[in-house]
Amino acid sequence: MTELVKYNAACRALAEARSVDEVKDVRDKAMAIQTYAKQAKNRQLEVDAIEIRVRAERRLGEMLAQAPKAKNRPGPGRGKAGSPAAPALPSAPPTLAELGIGKKLSARSQKAAAMPEPVFQGKLANWRKKAEADEDGAIHSDPLATKAHVANNSGDNEWYTPAEIIKAARQVMDSIDLDPASSEEANAVVKAATFFTAEQDGLKQTWKGAVWLNPPFAGELIGRFAQKLVDSEQVTQAVVLVNNATETRWFQLLLTKAACLCLPAGRVKFWHPRKDSAMPLQGQAILYFGPHKGKFHAQFKHFGAVCDIVR
Repeated sequence: MTELVKYNAACRALAEARSVDEVKDVRDKAMAIQTYAKQAKNRQLEVDAIEIRVRAERRLGEMLAQAPKAKNRPGPGRGKAGSPAAPALPSAPPTLAELGIGKKLSARSQKAAAMPEPVFQGKLANWRKKAEADEDGAIHSDPLATKAHVANNSGDNEWYTPAEIIKAARQVMDSIDLDPASSEEANAVVKAATFFTAEQDGLKQTWKGAVWLNPPFAGELIGRFAQKLVDSEQVTQAVVLVNNATETRWFQLLLTKAACLCLPAGRVKFWHPRKDSAMPLQGQAILYFGPHKGKFHAQFKHFGAVCDIVR
């Protein structure tokens, strides 16, 4: 009950805060409680403290976005002796340094403030659920972090494969029986007979038939999806779109079973139904698993160099 009282009091203090200093004070206290809770192994208190800290940073970002921008202050004048004094300048807005706010905190706070309210609340609620359940070390992750890789088909903040690549994959395999890392919106283009969302967790499901896979590139997930594909004996064919991270264990694992490889001449332009298209900083690779190497060459040579994998 004591922890709940503290949590509610912090929420009220944040809601009533009217200045940057007041918001910073709430954030600083939340960070202190977070450190104490971690040392005391009090997970519930630590989760509460982290949430308050994140909410304080969002409020801070809102204030910074609304505040007039500070400019470089003029130095002392060099007027001639006996000349009239220069008129007094209006006091300039305080700089971030004067407010005691570092550039990283400023950027993080304003990024949080720029999120639409439903997106912010959804991310925070999702993180809290996982953190309280001690799921995959979520308590140590950024509650507002987006996925590390745009080529991820599950969730609202991810990017989907362009239709021309899906069309080529379908031509090679004749059909797409399964997309194990997808969403309803992504499947509007993929049109897999069966697809699994993030909530259904494709890693826990049975994979079979012709598979299209654009795995989530986040933490260890891509490695687990690569292993799942390699281990799935009921998969008859697969086309996989990933970053061209040839030095990684998961990429080398895929190469142990893939028949062909396409290296697109340009970076893939992903899409999202509610956002502008996105082109990642890294190039991609498309791998084929199955017996129809000739069909893969014919369909994917238009995207870039295609080669058979010889082991």
